[in-house]
Amino acid sequence: MHITRFDAAMPYEAPRHFGMTALRLHGSGTGPAKGFGLGFSTFSAKGGAELSASGVDRIYFVLSGTITVTIAGEDHVLLPHDSCYIPAGEARALVNNGTDPCEMLVFTVDVS
Repeated sequence: MHITRFDAAMPYEAPRHFGMTALRLHGSGTGPAKGFGLGFSTFSAKGGAELSASGVDRIYFVLSGTITVTIAGEDHVLLPHDSCYIPAGEARALVNNGTDPCEMLVFTVDVS
């Protein structure tokens, strides 16, 4: 078993993201987990991510607030307890259009 205490989680800079903070909870070089990752992201109002694709599959799970995910020019608003799956290679943009922070879990799976 490996426990990550939230107050000891490793912060990291997410490329092409703005107005947000990110913590690594498991995987991605944190602890013994291999092939997947779990992160905790907080997007401030107007925070987000530029349109880009990733080399890993992702699942976003919104804990609080809202986040707009744009894929292929179509906006999808995720509310608390909504989730979405984005396969590796699919470009997406994110923005918190709300006035409250958006907190979400980010699961990643390395498909390479």
